[in-house]
Amino acid sequence: MRPRIGITGRRWPAGWFGAHVPAGMAGLEIDVHFADYAAAVAAAGGLPLQLTRDADVEDVADLLDGLVLSGGADVDPTLYGATPEDGLGTLEPARDTWELALLEAIERRDRPILAICRGLQMVNVARGGSLRQDVPLVAGRGHPQWARDGHEPSHPVTTVPGSRLRELLGDETAVNSLHHQVVAEVGAGLVVSARADDGEIEGLESVGGRILAVQWHPELLGRPDPTFTWVVDAAGARRA
Repeated sequence: MRPRIGITGRRWPAGWFGAHVPAGMAGLEIDVHFADYAAAVAAAGGLPLQLTRDADVEDVADLLDGLVLSGGADVDPTLYGATPEDGLGTLEPARDTWELALLEAIERRDRPILAICRGLQMVNVARGGSLRQDVPLVAGRGHPQWARDGHEPSHPVTTVPGSRLRELLGDETAVNSLHHQVVAEVGAGLVVSARADDGEIEGLESVGGRILAVQWHPELLGRPDPTFTWVVDAAGARRA
């Protein structure tokens, strides 16, 4: 069997989909997973499994060979000892709680983790790090390039010598930018592995090498993507 890679997602009220949902069902909830994550896992040779938070995290962790922590809403600032500031986006506290528990269970089993955008931020917060809550565009420059097609790179990042990202991507690579929060204080057991040209942190890795976290969205940048190949190969090696 191909390595089983779990993918986290979001849970939205059905009413958010407007006229596409009958009025009588608008109060129901829908689990939402962007298909590009699963497509990227499959292209790298893995078996993508889209996860629901209704399953017990210990059972899920037993099933999986690896994990993709996907993007989404902002992490609740209270988790890193901060109060909400102007510019803070949507929060999904139930997802925060579930992902923190799932992350802990997967780490305890020494399974590889690829953390993307919000996923990087969640990993950092789980390790005691903190975030800057809003980094807005200034004169059209900055990180939240939401009006731009995510399949198009918007700025370069430079990888750190000796890092996993340097091994996978080379000295420099062009990435997209679909986030408005960035790492402030780096969490325990994590090291910086890439920075944007403005100095902001774009990559983190665990000292033990089982977590690879990127601030951009590699699932949109061509397949098979090296970071997805890494998590699938590392998961496959664990199965073997």
